[in-house]
Amino acid sequence: MNFSATIRENGPISVVYVTGSLTSFEVGGLRTTISGLVKQGRKKIVLNLDGLRYLDSSGIGELVRNYMTVIKSGGEMKVVGLKSKVEEIFKVTQLHQIFEEFRDEAQALESFPENRKIAVPPAVEPKNQA
Repeated sequence: MNFSATIRENGPISVVYVTGSLTSFEVGGLRTTISGLVKQGRKKIVLNLDGLRYLDSSGIGELVRNYMTVIKSGGEMKVVGLKSKVEEIFKVTQLHQIFEEFRDEAQALESFPENRKIAVPPAVEPKNQA
């Protein structure tokens, strides 16, 4: 199985679509993609793992390494699109306690503070003091 990581920018947030397998042979591709984003100052990242079919212990380690790279740079990394096999690996390895996981991309994008829909209270008119 091959590995690919493609990036789509959504304002200040980078969505990284991961497809194929994430094993010892492919981890360099993900590392290059994430470190490149961080170097560009793009530190708000959503990993869309909908196309990830398999990951081994090297892949798990690489996910954690990339997560730490982003966090240490002052950024955030979230995941969406976990298929049942990958989700099971996340549970067994406790990755679900590290990564903030969302059902879909829209929810993940909305979870970043600048994208939250905040109810702004109406402006209060100052009273004339006469």
